[in-house]
Amino acid sequence: MKIYCIIPAYNEEETISEVIKNVSPQVDKIVVVDDASVDNTYKLVKELNIGSLVCLRHIINRGQGAALQTGNEYAIKKEADLLVHFDADGQFTPEEIKDVIAPITTGEADIVFGSRFLSKKSNIPGFKKNIILPIARFINKFFLGVSLTDPQAGFRAMSAETAKKIKIKHDGMAHCSEIMYKAFRYKLKIKEVPVTIIYHSFGQRFSGGIKILKDLLLAKLIN
Repeated sequence: MKIYCIIPAYNEEETISEVIKNVSPQVDKIVVVDDASVDNTYKLVKELNIGSLVCLRHIINRGQGAALQTGNEYAIKKEADLLVHFDADGQFTPEEIKDVIAPITTGEADIVFGSRFLSKKSNIPGFKKNIILPIARFINKFFLGVSLTDPQAGFRAMSAETAKKIKIKHDGMAHCSEIMYKAFRYKLKIKEVPVTIIYHSFGQRFSGGIKILKDLLLAKLIN
């Protein structure tokens, strides 16, 4: 089973090299999609001497959702069996990749979402934990019919067949809810597993959460 890890990156020069080195032993191929970074992210990735590493680059900044879709399409073209989505900022734990992919390799799930709200502890900033994420969870359930513990799970894995079905149309951060919505809509086998998230900074602002809501509602009206 060929496991491809898709890592979208935008101005991640401080963490990208270490993330790639730590992820490399866990997967067969790493696909970094540089989303038109203006720092040294692309240069640092290209300088890494890792045979399993591929670096793609957007000529304009399109957003994380678009970067993930670019990576998905590349992995599918190369006949990957299993795809993992992993952030470039060092918040995720590479050793937990095996836990996220396990339900797919055993046939228990088509798609797996890592959750900050199960048995493991994550140092989630108070405002995000107590306000932003509960609102996002309500939005997902009320508007999209999605019932998962973590409404913005960025650490996920899916089979190649699932990636072919779930084409990411939201270029920005709303892709998290879009992927969940489509997984439920297509009646895929879904599973959540506990993961650890290490916050180095606050992360997404409240205004970002409002933008996600606006994008999702607009897309639902159009569809």
